[in-house]
Amino acid sequence: MHAYLFPGQGTQYPGMGKALYDKSPLAQEYFKKGNDILGFSISDVMFEGSAKDLKQTKYSQPAIFLHSYILSKTLGNKFKPNMVAGHSLGEISALAAIGSLDFESALLLIAKRAAAMQKVCEVENTGMAVVVGLYDVIVKDICKKVDGIVVPANYNALKQVVISGDMKALREACDKLRPGAKAVINLPVSGAFHSPFMEPIVEEFRMAVEETKFNKPRCPIYQNFAGRQTEDVEIIKRNLIDQLTHPVMWRHTILHMIEDGATEFTEIGPGNFLRGLVRQIDKSVQTHGIS
Repeated sequence: MHAYLFPGQGTQYPGMGKALYDKSPLAQEYFKKGNDILGFSISDVMFEGSAKDLKQTKYSQPAIFLHSYILSKTLGNKFKPNMVAGHSLGEISALAAIGSLDFESALLLIAKRAAAMQKVCEVENTGMAVVVGLYDVIVKDICKKVDGIVVPANYNALKQVVISGDMKALREACDKLRPGAKAVINLPVSGAFHSPFMEPIVEEFRMAVEETKFNKPRCPIYQNFAGRQTEDVEIIKRNLIDQLTHPVMWRHTILHMIEDGATEFTEIGPGNFLRGLVRQIDKSVQTHGIS
């Protein structure tokens, strides 16, 4: 069975989507629609903006969505997923790709999500870092011993955990983790996503989700909050909201997809981060990328 994966924030890069735009009239059409819906030229930011520009949540989230969604559309009839998953923001890209959200609804929901997150980022001095080479229980235990708020935000693989928190606590946790880890790297994001710092925007995002029309998806989606498959619209909506303040259970998601029959994974969107994680989780499955 063939699973498709959609990347999240942190995979953006200057010039993203430009080659796609240059060679595909369909892509040009969608980029124009995207600019019109957002009320500004996101394509200019993607094609000509700096890494610093694209690090801003209000730009990175719609940019990654557009890149991923448009790529899925250019595949035409070749896009036949048996199941999908998206990493954080990528969950909305996945839902749009399988028809649970139409293009405009998905982009507007992402714009509202990004704007709400950006507000938190501007008020709080927070960030995220990836810890490689330590088991998640060790990372979680050290985070608990730090003064301030820092928590595991993404359980990416057996020995890859992203932590999220206020900068002082994050730095302290990184210093404590560094001696035992293979690497501890700050991520190019502007806030502490999937942490208690997102609590102030939960109600705002809940309203945005409730105002958005969701359809039954064409295939199951495995969501970050629980890592289990669903096609139930109400569960999908609830999981999207819960994802804001809870960790991304990525390793569990991939293991459940494999358990349910996935033998081939294709990542659609910028970068190759997710297929790398799949290979870490289970080397026996096939991985591909369309970027």
